[in-house]
Amino acid sequence: MKMAHGVVAIVLVGVCAVTRAADDADKLVPGDTLFAERCASCHEHAQGRVPDTAALRARPPEQILAALRSGVMRTQATGLSVFQMQGIAQYLTGREPGESPATVPEPNACAGPITAIQVRATDWNGWGADLVNSRFQPKPGIKPTDVPRLRLKWAYGYRGSFVYGQPTVIGGRVFTTSSTGRVYSLDARTGCTHWTYDGEASTRTAISISRLPAGAGARSAAYFGDDSSNVHAVDADTGRLLWKVRADPHPWARITGSPKVYRGVLYVGVSSFEIVVAADRHYPCCTFSGSVVALDVRDGHRLWQTKMLPPAQPTGLSDAGTQLSGPAGASVWGSPAVDERRQLLYVGTGNSYTDALALNANAIVALELKTGKIVWSHQITPEDNFNMACARPGACAPGERCDLAGKANCPKVVGPDVDFGAATILRTLAGGQQVLIASQKSGVVYGLDPAQKGAILWSRRVGVGSPLGGIEWGSGADLTTVFAPVGDTLVPPDQARPGLTAIDIATGAERWHLPAPIVACSWGAVGCLHGLQQAASVIPGVVFAGSLDGWLRAYDSGSGQLIWELDTAKSYSTVNGVAAEGGSLDLGGATFADGTMYLNSGYGRLVGHPGNVLLAFSVDGR
Repeated sequence: MKMAHGVVAIVLVGVCAVTRAADDADKLVPGDTLFAERCASCHEHAQGRVPDTAALRARPPEQILAALRSGVMRTQATGLSVFQMQGIAQYLTGREPGESPATVPEPNACAGPITAIQVRATDWNGWGADLVNSRFQPKPGIKPTDVPRLRLKWAYGYRGSFVYGQPTVIGGRVFTTSSTGRVYSLDARTGCTHWTYDGEASTRTAISISRLPAGAGARSAAYFGDDSSNVHAVDADTGRLLWKVRADPHPWARITGSPKVYRGVLYVGVSSFEIVVAADRHYPCCTFSGSVVALDVRDGHRLWQTKMLPPAQPTGLSDAGTQLSGPAGASVWGSPAVDERRQLLYVGTGNSYTDALALNANAIVALELKTGKIVWSHQITPEDNFNMACARPGACAPGERCDLAGKANCPKVVGPDVDFGAATILRTLAGGQQVLIASQKSGVVYGLDPAQKGAILWSRRVGVGSPLGGIEWGSGADLTTVFAPVGDTLVPPDQARPGLTAIDIATGAERWHLPAPIVACSWGAVGCLHGLQQAASVIPGVVFAGSLDGWLRAYDSGSGQLIWELDTAKSYSTVNGVAAEGGSLDLGGATFADGTMYLNSGYGRLVGHPGNVLLAFSVDGR
């Protein structure tokens, strides 16, 4: 399960016991009554990753409403009217949810005619800036000596959102997504709004931009996925919808990893909410399989889809009398990596949800680009069986062989929940040898040999590991070194090793390790965490790492010496007039193009402190 990629998207409001009685959707029921009926049993006795009622009260009402309408709480909200959902949000937060962003245009529209976007080699496209997910920008327009002079250039406020996709910077435009479903195209220099597009579901993938073949109806397209497993293609110049397709029909499928474009084909990994809803003892668990889908960039028609697991089969009944099935799980949380030399696609997969054999779960999988055929699969952690039924009080501890009685959907053998949620990185060394780098929530980074079916060349433990990392969202790598940020969230403080580690790609030797600094959070002690769950980003000579406490730091990539640091968790005056604050740094890290660094602050989906701002930094703020 991916906790930010995943799962836990128990995020917002956690997993509540589902009330089975039918509701009259037209009858207004006070929010306190609805909360007591549908959610209190979990949140007032919160365990593990489930936020308690006090934590929910600190969240924006729009966040609560979004979770109930289209997010992880939509099962618990079944049968409720929007007014009733608003009542729950208002009861918890004391404030009415704000207006839907779809009805509120941004006021700072760019002046002048729309010009065609040009994709350049110096841009930051999609998740990793390249086809191999390196997160390395070789020509950022910022030298190491410039970094201490970085100053805020402009700030942009997300309207009603608390989770965002990493900024993509292409041809002088910034493209980004949000949990309200609003997608933005901004001017990279000033932050004015070129266009917005409003989807119906939360989306937090990074956007991938690609030039289209002649006759496709637009010059370039912007591709992204959402929490309902829809893949969208919009005109990159205007925001006009070109096509939208459902990547997977499973009711709990979703897309968290940025799609990858290569030679006219869009490759999309599919992940799932099912690991969350399995906490409901009446839910028939489980039937989802992670997959990769290949779509034609012009019209979205499906070229192939490869499931990571065989179809689920009935395996028995739970103690609640509900049908159990398997195998299930093996979600694909991250962006695929393209191996042009071998014409292969690499993905990492998540844990298994059941006891049924799942050979491609918690594995690195290689697929043929043309056909989707699995060429090889290397399972790193067998029997990592977990779903959120195991997070309830009295459920199985990781690694424990359980008596299923009273545990409902919790597997009999429970694993540690240490997905490969981070995107795999393919690096070519000076002598031509290639190394496939896989970072796991276990706190281990692996160097695999793509020429030998993923055989392990080296492994390096950099953290203790936990369901929230270990390495949660991703490492970054220049030509010789991989930089692994460790969160170790949920690990006892006296055991955790949050920090940043530099590893030699050729040998796996540790070059340096820096513990995460412990600083006071601007918002206070509640929820003040210091792990590095955000993906690292690299430019020549410098690695950037963001922390859950809101601090962004830049280190000399050779020595690990601190070069620059900034607390982003502040209030900002924004170019679009939306009141905005920074918060935790999580999910996608900083991106770079044309002498400017772009960063989202305020990822608040699970353990982080919410905020709603996109920041642009340049040398002296010019």
